[in-house]
Amino acid sequence: MKREATALVLEQEMPVPEAPEVEPTLDLSIIVPVITADGKIGEVIEALGAELDRLGKTWECIAVFDGCRGPAWEVASGLADAHPDKIKAIAFQQPFGQAACLTSGLQESRGRVILTSPQYVQVDPREIEKLLAKLDAGADFAAPWRHPRIDPLLNRIQSAAFNLVMRRIIKAPFHDLNCYFRAIKREVISEMAIYGDMYRFLPLIAYRQGFQVQEVKVRHMQEWGGSGFFGFGVYIRRFLDIIGLVFLTHFTLKPLRFFGTLGALFAATGGGAMIVVSLQWLLMESAPPYSWPIFLIGMLLFVLGVQVIGFGLVGEIIIYTQARKLREYVVERVYDK
Repeated sequence: MKREATALVLEQEMPVPEAPEVEPTLDLSIIVPVITADGKIGEVIEALGAELDRLGKTWECIAVFDGCRGPAWEVASGLADAHPDKIKAIAFQQPFGQAACLTSGLQESRGRVILTSPQYVQVDPREIEKLLAKLDAGADFAAPWRHPRIDPLLNRIQSAAFNLVMRRIIKAPFHDLNCYFRAIKREVISEMAIYGDMYRFLPLIAYRQGFQVQEVKVRHMQEWGGSGFFGFGVYIRRFLDIIGLVFLTHFTLKPLRFFGTLGALFAATGGGAMIVVSLQWLLMESAPPYSWPIFLIGMLLFVLGVQVIGFGLVGEIIIYTQARKLREYVVERVYDK
C-alpha cells in the first residue's frame, strides 16, 4: 500500500506528536527517516526484522522519505505492496527534517515501543535485545553508545568533543548523541516536543523531563558519509543548537533568569562605560561625553540591556498566564491506600 504524505507546516512549527486513536497492537514499531535516494532501507528492514522475529516480537517498519525518491523509494514501496501488514512507506514532497519524519511515522505507528533507526544498518541488529532489556528493567528510553567506534579518527575526535561539551553544559551522562538507533516507550515519546534539530537531542530532552534514560553500549558496524571537517555552517548550527538546548532545558519556565542576567550584563557594562566617561568630564575637564565613542557605545549597551530585561519580563508574564497548562515534571508512580 503506497501513501503520499505532504507536510504542510514548517519544520520549526512541528506540533507535539499525537498518539493514534487506536490502541497500540504491536510490540514494536521501527521508524526510519530516509533522507537520501540511496538509503539502504531494504537492508535495514531485513536485518532488524529478522532479529525481532528471532526475539518473538510483533513489529512493523515505517519508512518516511524526507522529500527524496530514487532506488530507496522503489524498494520501500515494493516491500509495502508485498507486506502491507508490516511495511509502510510515507513520502514528503519536500525535505522537512528528521523530526518531521519521526512525527509522521509516530502518528502511523501501532507499536508499544518505538525503535528509531538511521537509513542504513549502523549498529549490530542483535543489540536490539540489549535495548529492549533496559526498557523491560524499568527504563523509559534506551540510548545507544557505539563502543568501540569504527569510523575515521577525525570524525571520532569531533564527535567526542561535541558530546563532552554537552555533558559539561547539560550535566547529562551521555556519550553518543549522534547515534539514532534508539528504543523509546511510546508514552514517553508522545510527551516530548520534537521539532527542528531537536531530533538529535531526544535523550537529553527526555532526561531533563525526568524520564529514566539508560545508555547502552552497542556494537558499531558501519558509518554513513565521508570523513574530515564539515562546512563552517555546520559548526555554527551545532553551536546554536547547544545554546537553544541550554535555554529549553534550563530556562523555559524561568525566562527572566536568562534574559535578566544577559540584560543586566549589557546594562552594567554600558552604564559603567558612561559613568567613567562622565567622571573624566567632571573631574578632569575633558571633552564632553557625547564626543567620546565609548560613551555612545555604553549608551547603546545600556538601552539594549533594558530591552533584553523587558523581553524576560514579557516571557514571565506569558508563563504566569499559562502556568496551569504547563508541566515540567513526570509522575513515575502514585502510592495511595
